[in-house]
Amino acid sequence: MILEGAPLRLGASLESDGVNFALWSGGAEAVELCLYDERRNETARHFLPAQSDGIWHGFVPGIGPGQRYGYRAHGPWAPEMGLRFNPAKLLIDPYARCLDGVFSWNPALFDFLPVEEAAAWQINEQDSAPFVPLSVVDHGQERTAASAHWVPWAETIIYEANVRGYTMRHPGLAEKERGKFSGMSNGQVLDYLKALGVTSVELMPVHTLVDEAFLVEKKLRNLWGYNSIQFFTPDRRFAVHDPVAEFREMVDAIHDAGMEVILDVVYNHTAEGGETGPSLSFRGIDSQAYYRHEPGEPGRYINDTGCGNTLNCDHKRVQDLVIDSLTYWHRDMGVDGFRFDLATVLGRTDTGFSRKHPLLNRIGTTPELYRAKLIAEPWDPGPGGYHLGHFPIEWAEWNDRYRDSIRRYWRGDAAQSSEFARRIHGSADLFERSGRDAFASINFITSHDGFTLQDAVSYEHKNNRANLENNRDGHAHNFSANYGVEGATSDVAISRVRRQQRLNMLATLLFSQGTPMLLAGDEFGNSQQGNNNAYAQDNETGWLDWSGLEKDPDFTGKVRELIYLRRRLPLLRQPRYVHGRMPTGQGWCDIAWLHPDGRPMQEDDWENGRQISLYFTCHEEQHEYSPVKHAIAILFNASPEKQDFTLPSGLSADWDLRFYSSELPPERAEDERWTLYSRSLALATLGIELS
Repeated sequence: MILEGAPLRLGASLESDGVNFALWSGGAEAVELCLYDERRNETARHFLPAQSDGIWHGFVPGIGPGQRYGYRAHGPWAPEMGLRFNPAKLLIDPYARCLDGVFSWNPALFDFLPVEEAAAWQINEQDSAPFVPLSVVDHGQERTAASAHWVPWAETIIYEANVRGYTMRHPGLAEKERGKFSGMSNGQVLDYLKALGVTSVELMPVHTLVDEAFLVEKKLRNLWGYNSIQFFTPDRRFAVHDPVAEFREMVDAIHDAGMEVILDVVYNHTAEGGETGPSLSFRGIDSQAYYRHEPGEPGRYINDTGCGNTLNCDHKRVQDLVIDSLTYWHRDMGVDGFRFDLATVLGRTDTGFSRKHPLLNRIGTTPELYRAKLIAEPWDPGPGGYHLGHFPIEWAEWNDRYRDSIRRYWRGDAAQSSEFARRIHGSADLFERSGRDAFASINFITSHDGFTLQDAVSYEHKNNRANLENNRDGHAHNFSANYGVEGATSDVAISRVRRQQRLNMLATLLFSQGTPMLLAGDEFGNSQQGNNNAYAQDNETGWLDWSGLEKDPDFTGKVRELIYLRRRLPLLRQPRYVHGRMPTGQGWCDIAWLHPDGRPMQEDDWENGRQISLYFTCHEEQHEYSPVKHAIAILFNASPEKQDFTLPSGLSADWDLRFYSSELPPERAEDERWTLYSRSLALATLGIELS
């Protein structure tokens, strides 16, 4: 028996005497609810008896938590018109909070028959139920959110990690914890992260995903997770038993260790792919509504994501889905912030990207998302898809111009000083005009996408052959160097240069204005053997090699030292952009870019030199000649020769050297000049006590 029920909440809502089911589909003519037992045996079918503004709903008395179910949508079959209703396909509830079973590739998953078997777009009437996960009714009560641990932007240091890749080879984990949420919440892992000094663990996607068919055919697996099929459920591959409970336990443990959790989310496309992909959920529910289609060709999907389809974020129901998903993960699952993959898709309209898009506005102003960190990857592969600096004021953005500039400067490329200065100053040219401060710039040298830091100083060319795509995939322009030998080497001199360059780039990252993000493993020299697109390497290539901690513990110690200095020196994380003399609450502060001889940089200096010093000062009083209260000087020498630096007259003798990247400290001459070794930097402070 099924009753009319109510359309008030999408998904399966547990009530005292049964369950209310509600599914939105604006184009369906009927929706069938299929119930299953724990052994996946179908026990009943009911047509949802009512429809309210596109929401199909019904109430089934006498069932409760743990009930397995799925939907079959009835309606027009005209794929060339974008109508893909096929009741032979069992569909995942987009609002389910739990799933049971795993996805497995089978011809029955496709709503059409292959061209070689029949005419194009002939309907496929094979039942797909045995090959898709079942949706599950959860207990229906809002969970008490894990205690939040919000970190102010000025103190944030992000650490990007993949749950599986981070834990699979960790020497302190039990076998059952490897690759799991429980591995990330293990005390040894958390003690390490806490000692390192990072504040925010950014986890790569954990939403339920599908391993692409072409990977399965090659006996590969999707390690990164950017192929979601459901936006409310954590994938079972990360759990020992209960993915929801274990995810929440992980969040609680990370919070208890004093760090926050940022989740990488993929709302730009789904695992259903292009028009020839499988029908698993959204396509069968209402393909025209959920996906963007080519103008005048309703049967063809727009592919702004490079993954075959693009979510239609102009549609209010799609916007609701994204907002509801974010709210659930923030409020109920304890997530403190989100990094949005290909975030420009969320702001795309028929005429291109708009920072005023309703979805971007809703994400930034939804009360339930108050204080959640919002981080955009501000580009996508579609036409006109690059929009660094163009997101609304509530958002921070990944800054790839920072990445490229720092790599090119330390590689020794010509005429890089001007761009380098803009980036370490916080990229005011990109963010200040929209009213944002430097923390809107997520500065990074490396991320999951591209070379690790070790590989960026070891390879000039990508080595992605293990992906079985003839090395065609991945970035071709990495701004990397190998310093004489491609790949691993036993040459002591080359290894020394590589190590120092890694330290130079990490020090630059942590001494720059903005929000730093480190890639997990860079602090101990993790390598992917030159693979700069290890998305399919769910093996020792993509898993962190923790042996680097034993091979060079001093390097990891220096990274801890850098993080400590950033946290202890507020001048490295200014609350606003400083352009020359700026008033403060008590006095004034100043920034100066100096030539190595101590004079202000001139126009020709920016183009011709590979050395520069950055000089921050704070003065005790408002008047122009008030004495310096405290100051920081950062000296950069990207040339292959030694370089003398002169700091402002009368102060040099009082400077305290706090950090240097060379093996030996800079030489200090009798005339108070500092001599930096080749390819090195140094940071000194004046009038600052470090406890």
